Amino acid sequence: MTQKPHAGSPPRAPADLLLKAATLVEALPYLQRYRGRTFVVKYGGHAMGDPDLARDFAEDIVLLEAVGIHPVVVHGGGPQIGAMLERLGIESRFVDGLRVTDAATAEVAEMVLGAINKELVSWIQRAGGRAVGLSGKDAGLVVARKVARSVKDPGSLLERAVDLGFVGEPARVDRTILDVLTAADIVPVIAPIAPGEDGATYNVNADTMAGAIAAAVGAARLFLLTDVPGVLDAEGRLLTDLTPADVEALRAAGVVRGGMIPKLATCIAAVEGGAEAAVILDGRVPHALLLEVFTRTGAGTLVRRGDAATARPAVAPPGRAVPS
Repeated sequence: MTQKPHAGSPPRAPADLLLKAATLVEALPYLQRYRGRTFVVKYGGHAMGDPDLARDFAEDIVLLEAVGIHPVVVHGGGPQIGAMLERLGIESRFVDGLRVTDAATAEVAEMVLGAINKELVSWIQRAGGRAVGLSGKDAGLVVARKVARSVKDPGSLLERAVDLGFVGEPARVDRTILDVLTAADIVPVIAPIAPGEDGATYNVNADTMAGAIAAAVGAARLFLLTDVPGVLDAEGRLLTDLTPADVEALRAAGVVRGGMIPKLATCIAAVEGGAEAAVILDGRVPHALLLEVFTRTGAGTLVRRGDAATARPAVAPPGRAVPS
């Protein structure tokens, strides 16, 4: 026999449904803030090799598009390229984290990145979205220039130039094709390959590619998905909010080092070039994008414009947002 509530009692929903409603209410100001804006997401790291995380990522992208945000995805593929080169007996060599890329390596990289691109498009479409695979070659999206690097000779301590081969960095970005696709609610999925003005094809670091595109489109956010929680302080605690001045202080103190240095340089270049803010977050966490965008606490390290280390957003943990 079903018991009816007392005539004077207000109706009560189950606790789990109330929790879901509270989550939606918490997301409301962020939905309003970012509707119609562009997010550029660099997808890489461990998440690329885990089908469950790949599905979660695709669902996040489709949800962002469904609520009126325009996601643009740039993917990496370094480990997959390395595995294919090993299978083919082609040796890999790195300088400052960049793969020295001869003609054979460049051909393998383009093949592998093309396969990853189509697989990611498929994941997004299976999640209910529409996506189109691109590279920098399509519609003049990105024109690259050859990367120049030098290393210090241990004997003479003199700097000497190192030829990285077909390794490039974005020189120009034409956002036209991205505007056309996002206006039609189609998610662009971009492989980090681009032509140079010399006619050669260059392999571009995916973080750098994503940062250049984020700056060119004036993205509300650049997200770099990694295999770490974000930027950590000397005690291993997550730093949730940084300005370029903060980053420089951390670097000078030796707190930020290794592979985090170029990632933060990408974030700073993006925000100084036109993006509103950049976020480094852990792609191994299920639905990390949604946690960062739509919750008060966020999920990673946000890097925003600012001229002093003491400057902070007007809205603290809830906002993770740059003041307008």
